Amino acid sequence: MEKLKFGIISLGCDKNRIDSELAIGRLNKNYELVNNPKEADIILVNTCGFIESSKQESINTILEMAEYKKRYKCKILIVTGCLSQRYKEELLELMPEIDIMLGVNNYDKLLESIEEFLKNKNRLSYYDYSDSLITEGERVITTGKSTAYLKISEGCDNLCTYCIIPKIRGKYRSRKMEDIVSEAKTLAQNGVVEIILVAQDTTMYGIDLYKEKKLPALIRELSNIEEIKWIRLLYCYPEEITDELIQEIADNSKVCKYIDMPIQHISNTVLKRMNRRGKKEEIIRSITKMRDKIMDLCLRTSIIVGFPGESDSEFNELKEFVQDIKFNKLGVFKYSQEEDTPASNFDNQIPTEIKEQREKELMLLQQKISKKINMDKIGKVYDVLVEGTKNGMYVGRSFEMAPEIDGEIFFSCDTIVDIGKIVPVKITKALEYDLIGVVYYESC
Repeated sequence: MEKLKFGIISLGCDKNRIDSELAIGRLNKNYELVNNPKEADIILVNTCGFIESSKQESINTILEMAEYKKRYKCKILIVTGCLSQRYKEELLELMPEIDIMLGVNNYDKLLESIEEFLKNKNRLSYYDYSDSLITEGERVITTGKSTAYLKISEGCDNLCTYCIIPKIRGKYRSRKMEDIVSEAKTLAQNGVVEIILVAQDTTMYGIDLYKEKKLPALIRELSNIEEIKWIRLLYCYPEEITDELIQEIADNSKVCKYIDMPIQHISNTVLKRMNRRGKKEEIIRSITKMRDKIMDLCLRTSIIVGFPGESDSEFNELKEFVQDIKFNKLGVFKYSQEEDTPASNFDNQIPTEIKEQREKELMLLQQKISKKINMDKIGKVYDVLVEGTKNGMYVGRSFEMAPEIDGEIFFSCDTIVDIGKIVPVKITKALEYDLIGVVYYESC
């Protein structure tokens, strides 16, 4: 009997991507993966439910895939992820097209749910909330052969007033170090040379299991894996970046001198309303210390504009901070008023047009900063992880570039370069976010 075919659409963050890769690992046991949803008997949509725009994207995708049940081969439409966890009853009631719905802790029910639906044609749903479970298991990597994300914990204890994640994903819980290292070894054996550590807050890794922060120790263990060349850190909260972590990043040759440090704002009054633990003075001290200790540090951050009550003076304080600090990479997000979060009930919600204007102002400012930083790279040589070709040129990333969120380096070479290889590239031209160069030795 021919195997049924399945396809997956993964929306949202890189942590969601890992869940999708785990889902593929489970489904691969019984079914055949296809990239074209027109060929799929089973379609799974892994949703995001973080902010309004992502919720709308998830709903639109579900409805689009529901049409495949009418027009193509699809027999089963499965919805998983944060949206299904957050709006379980509403989705089941309003979207009869969904056949199986699973929450973020229920991927273990995937195969049995499909078999039961095929047998009885009854809708199924599982969405248990958990403060203890962590989805683990065999994954199928979807980020190319050389790069993989590695989740080191689940959930969050930070309770920022704008964020719904703790109510969806539960309390912070670290994976065992030996399990993380074992997974990294498997990834390395399959050709991965760059691992990207992710969590809601990577800096708190180990605090629950080991009663102390263990991120530096984890990094040291991972750097012992010979095949791993780059270790990248995302989502390091500024107030939890310790001297030990800074020293480990500075001294360990395998750790990319790149830190994603989401600060969200810099005004102490806004930070207090956000229930962020850090203060402006601490954030600046942390940045100064990191730049002093870590040579060629690339610092990325994310900013929220239009938080309830954000005054002109608070926004101008933020703008001046961005101008002064000159982050290498910066993302700006308009505040989204999310139900069931404390901030959604705050007075003085900011009008959409003001949020859009503030977002535009910061992004224009950052474009100028980024262009100047990139112009200073002309003539310098960077190790570049080769990821493919575009428009007749090779394309890859340096240590300063995380996948999808940062720029890329386009370069030429007279001979063939293998995907997954790290090669030296001399920069010859700079754009706002991308760079152009040429391989820096005669034989590639």
